[in-house]
Amino acid sequence: MTTKNHPFHLVDVSPWPIIGALAAMISMTGIIKWFHLLDPNLLLMGFLILSLVMIQWWRDITREGTFQGLHTYTVTMGLRWGMILFITSEILFFISFFWGFFHSSLSPSIEIGMNWPPKGIIPFNPIQIPLLNTLILLTSGLTVTWAHHSLIENNFNQATQGLILTVILGIYFTLLQAYEYLEAPFTISDAVYGSSFFMATGFHGIHVIIGTTFLLTCLIRHINNHFSSIHHFGFEAAAWYWHFVDVVWLFLYISIYWWGS
Repeated sequence: MTTKNHPFHLVDVSPWPIIGALAAMISMTGIIKWFHLLDPNLLLMGFLILSLVMIQWWRDITREGTFQGLHTYTVTMGLRWGMILFITSEILFFISFFWGFFHSSLSPSIEIGMNWPPKGIIPFNPIQIPLLNTLILLTSGLTVTWAHHSLIENNFNQATQGLILTVILGIYFTLLQAYEYLEAPFTISDAVYGSSFFMATGFHGIHVIIGTTFLLTCLIRHINNHFSSIHHFGFEAAAWYWHFVDVVWLFLYISIYWWGS
């Protein structure tokens, strides 16, 4: 095709989907091998291939949207709806964890002594590290909003500062949660309380790591002048995702750390 008389983006042939699928299969096989043989080599190889695929796939998308002008208004609207539906599916994903938690906590069964938390479980103090992590995430929500408004107003330096602060706060949150896990007086195998706690907070922690990586990628793109005041959906999607992570943490803090303890 030498000419294009439509606003849609017909993607070129790309090797990344099939290589990404193979990398995911290698990673899954590597996890099984690690569990059974305590050998993480195959898992690390799968993660390495996945990382290389993501970097090169994102590079191609950046080229298409930033330099080749293929992300028209119509394409961008499709991306927006895709992100909205993705975040909706993530909300339903976390609802399943909250459902399980409240099902077990509102009517504790006889197997756990009809108590919540179960007898022998020492829960975390909600006004220590969990409260600090809440303040960190709320502050990061402010800094990412500051970066977004600065970008809209063409203030390059303030947008950079806001993004750097958000990434630092995301890393700080992850380090504090890792420390909390190391010091936890119970494990994931300690009755339904341990399972509910580590599944819900652990998956949220994974989402924080993904969101931090998303924002770090946006920071690198911003420094390389990939965004303008009217064309920056990549950053906007990252900001939406980060606000979703913030809101989920508020529900986790109120229900599991504070009420559930």
